[in-house]
Amino acid sequence: MIEALILGIVQGITEFFPVSSTAHLIVLPWFFKWSGDLDTLTFDVALHAGTLLSLLLCFWRDWAAMLVSKRRLFFLIVIASIPAGVTGFFLNDIIEESLRSPYVISIALIVVGIVMLLSEKMFQHRSIESVKLPDALLIGIAQVLALIPGVSRSGITISAGLFRGLDRSSSARFSFLLATPVIAGATLLHANKLISGAEHYNLDLFMAGFAASAVTGFAAITFLMSFFKKYTLNAFVYYRFFLAAVIISGIWLRT
Repeated sequence: MIEALILGIVQGITEFFPVSSTAHLIVLPWFFKWSGDLDTLTFDVALHAGTLLSLLLCFWRDWAAMLVSKRRLFFLIVIASIPAGVTGFFLNDIIEESLRSPYVISIALIVVGIVMLLSEKMFQHRSIESVKLPDALLIGIAQVLALIPGVSRSGITISAGLFRGLDRSSSARFSFLLATPVIAGATLLHANKLISGAEHYNLDLFMAGFAASAVTGFAAITFLMSFFKKYTLNAFVYYRFFLAAVIISGIWLRT
């Protein structure tokens, strides 16, 4: 139960901090030799469902406005969600079986960290209201890469927004809005594993992780929306490099 709570807290923070939540959820059980339900993709999805709740709590006004008056932005979010949704649906098994590796994570942490540094050079002052179809498509395509553990959905989509000239705060807001349908889709895709009974999971662990990720996710979003008004992505990049070094060291120690 303590391990489930720890992973829920880690998920809530790292889902929105651009440091890759999936990397942390894979590396922590691997590093500390946790096993069982905690080291499954389905448990990861349960934690993502908690962060989905935090997204809805933070941005329900945005969604209400999009459904009532800002339908153009709603259309762009839908269009941008399609690439990752389609890719995740058809390649889910390959991702689960082939890419959940510390080697893959280390490389992704470093490469996307460099991308984030470069994106800061493109910083301009376009607002979220100025997002156009090419912007949404590019950010949506970038989100496909987040299916690779270590990339970070927020990291790659915020960077894509910066490359398109959005200011940091607007890029983060679009990124978080875009995460909502993708996380919802992933949660629904794996929910049948919990309901069907084909696999037996400890639901108490799942509920504890879900609650912890929802609470910490809400706090993380609130913090970041204020943080990005003043500060760059650089601190997160340095952390990514540090985490990659820790993972590589762990690999060497185990060989």
